[in-house]
Amino acid sequence: MIELWQGLENPADNDKPEEWLASVVEARNKNYIPGEGLSTVLLPDGRIEKLTNLIKADSQGFLGKEHVAKYGIHTAVLTKVLDAAVRLSIQVHPTKAYAREYFNSEYGKTEAWYIMGGREINGEPPYVLAGFKPGVTREQWKKYFDAQDIDGMINALHKFEVKPGEVFLIEGGLPHAIGSGCFLIEIQEPTDYTMRVERKTFDGSTLPDMLCHQGVGFDAMLDCFTYEGLSKEETFKKYAKQPEPIVFEGGATVINLISDADTACFRMDKLIIPDTYQLDDDSFKTLIVLAGEGWFVHEGETIEVKQGDTYFLPSDVGEVRIENNGADDLEIIACYPPK
Repeated sequence: MIELWQGLENPADNDKPEEWLASVVEARNKNYIPGEGLSTVLLPDGRIEKLTNLIKADSQGFLGKEHVAKYGIHTAVLTKVLDAAVRLSIQVHPTKAYAREYFNSEYGKTEAWYIMGGREINGEPPYVLAGFKPGVTREQWKKYFDAQDIDGMINALHKFEVKPGEVFLIEGGLPHAIGSGCFLIEIQEPTDYTMRVERKTFDGSTLPDMLCHQGVGFDAMLDCFTYEGLSKEETFKKYAKQPEPIVFEGGATVINLISDADTACFRMDKLIIPDTYQLDDDSFKTLIVLAGEGWFVHEGETIEVKQGDTYFLPSDVGEVRIENNGADDLEIIACYPPK
């Protein structure tokens, strides 16, 4: 789905379901590859450079003076596009408090999903698993884990079929799994701390202990989960967001998919542009062209953009006018760091 969305030839499924966008975070995978996960940038002169190097060379220009004073030369956010041809592993990510205690990190891994679409896999519509059902305790969860009772684990979580445009906030501590057929944008705190309770992957290979508990041990891993046991309705109400659109003069619509009121970790907006829209805040941001085609216009220069493109806009760019050049609305997801 990623390759199809990007307009690449011969799109096909593979074993890499994620594309990391504007990333300054290294991946923590089974087979470590130095630099994997770090985004590169195509510069106007044709050179390709790591985003991390560009930020180091001009941190205040790229990130802004206030951001650098608070977070250093880190973007403090990570964005991905994800397409799951199979159900991904049942997992949990740390809260900030847990990450400070066990990883000496100021960042946990709260994340949010914007559902772009999906497809049926083996007759099943796209879905996600999120939150423990009532009655699931740490003791019961440990029994499922020790026995590797995968059906028990799956049945302990709520299952939600997902539709394009839906938004879910997955806080640190919330057990979850992205189901088969999901096609989504994920924004998250900038770490790759993932606790996995399934010891085997979909292809039957065994995960090393380290990739299950990330070095903290299995008991501490089980303490990472939030055992709140809400009903399905309560879980949906708490974690599925219902943002209200804001219509501007000229017809452009901005939807605050994830706002400061939802989390202090990041922000995510959807821009729907039938004609033009002036983007004039001074925060750096990652812009993902969800659908349509058009131009970014800045100080007399024009960049042509289309569905599947991703741009990192540094803080000192200032105002950018976005113009639609297609028959349909130009739709853009804008991802912002924490304030």
